[in-house]
Amino acid sequence: MSSLEIRDLHVSIETDQGVKQILRGVDLTVNQGEIHAIMGPNGSGKSTLAYTIAGHPRYRVDSGSITLDGEDVLAMTIDERAKAGLFLAMQYPVEIPGVTVSNFLRTAKTAIDGEAPALRGWIKELKSSMEGMRMDSSFAERNVNEGFSGGEKKRHEIVQLELLKPKIAVLDETDSGLDVDALKVVSEGVNRVKQSTGLGVLLITHYTRILRYIHPDFVHVFVDGRIAEEGGAELAERLENEGYDRFLTGSTVG
Repeated sequence: MSSLEIRDLHVSIETDQGVKQILRGVDLTVNQGEIHAIMGPNGSGKSTLAYTIAGHPRYRVDSGSITLDGEDVLAMTIDERAKAGLFLAMQYPVEIPGVTVSNFLRTAKTAIDGEAPALRGWIKELKSSMEGMRMDSSFAERNVNEGFSGGEKKRHEIVQLELLKPKIAVLDETDSGLDVDALKVVSEGVNRVKQSTGLGVLLITHYTRILRYIHPDFVHVFVDGRIAEEGGAELAERLENEGYDRFLTGSTVG
C-alpha cells in the first residue's frame, strides 16, 4: 500500500514585500484507499500544500519532508513526481492550444508507463471514461481545455485521473465553479477511480457540499499554515454549522 507522508513541512514564497512564510509545520499522512479532506478559511495555506506536493517552483521548502513510499518527493522533478504516482487536479486547469485531449492523454500515459498503450484498447478506454464523465466523444479531438466550460475542464481532469491511475491524487478545490449536476458527475468519477484502483485522495475544499458525495475518512482544518484540528466526517459538518471563527485569532497567511 502506497503512502504519502508529510513531516514538519515549512514553506515560504518570495513577494514584493520580501519572504512570506505560508506553511508552518504540517504533518500529514495519506495512504492509498483513504480520503482526506483539507478545509479552512481563505489564505490558510491549503493550495500552497497542493502546489508544494506537485513541485510548483514558486514555493520554497524551508524545512521538513515529503515522501512517497519512502522516496524523497522534494528531490524529484515535476515529471518524476507524476511518474512516481502523484496527481494534481488544479483549481484553474490551464488551456493547451494546439494539443488535442486524445494526444495529451496518450502522451501522458506513455510517459508514466514507459511505453505507449495499444491504440485500439486506448481509444476504447478513453471513450468509456469520457462517457462515464458525460463528456461527448468529440472533446477528444478538441485542444486541451480550450473553450471548455469550468465544468468541462473539471470533468476532463477526472478523465485524466481515471486513465493515468496515480497512487495519490491531490484535488485542489475540484468543486469550485461546478453546478449541482457537474458536482455529482465529478464526485462519482472520483469515487469510481478510488473503488477500482485504491486511489488515495487529498481533497482541498472550502465547502462541505462535495463531501456529501465524496465521503472523507479524515478531515483536517488548516489555519495559519498549520493543521489546527483533525477528525472524521463529523468535523466537516461542525464546520458547516459553525464556520472557522473559533480558530481565528489573527490574520491568516497566503
